[in-house]
Amino acid sequence: MLRLASKRFLGLGFQVTRCPATQVLPRFYHERVVDHYNNPRNVGSFDKNDPTVGTGLVGAPACGDVMKLQIKVDDTSGKIVDACFKTFGCGSAIASSSVATEWVKGKQMEEVLSIKNTEIAKHLSLPPVKLHCSMLAEDAIKAAVHDYKAKYAKLGSAEEEVAHAEKAADA
Repeated sequence: MLRLASKRFLGLGFQVTRCPATQVLPRFYHERVVDHYNNPRNVGSFDKNDPTVGTGLVGAPACGDVMKLQIKVDDTSGKIVDACFKTFGCGSAIASSSVATEWVKGKQMEEVLSIKNTEIAKHLSLPPVKLHCSMLAEDAIKAAVHDYKAKYAKLGSAEEEVAHAEKAADA
């Protein structure tokens, strides 16, 4: 029994031939995709009500992938000091999110808007059928920056109204 099991394990035992139509060929992902999938960087979330946090939530109806990417911005310098993500999707989507959060940290908001999905796809060596994952990452970055800017503008106008009301009360 042990001899038969070891022969099968080593591939020396009986060979079962399969019909070529039923053979399943393994899919090979680039080692960077596997690394970011097995060891994703910056998984988590920030408080979306924090005024220094921008949240981008995007999805792909065709495949069901959903990606939430958040950035934390230093108000004085406009630099992204931290980033995190939560992604429900395939390994390529998780890897794209992980790479995106690494790339945005320490950069100015305007600078991260220049990150393109083609750069992420090239870095991860994504096959053509997985390019939508890198597109989601690019869209999530843009949505997070837009959300932060909208919060900042709203906060700025609220502060102006309070200052205006205080001046009117003093008069």
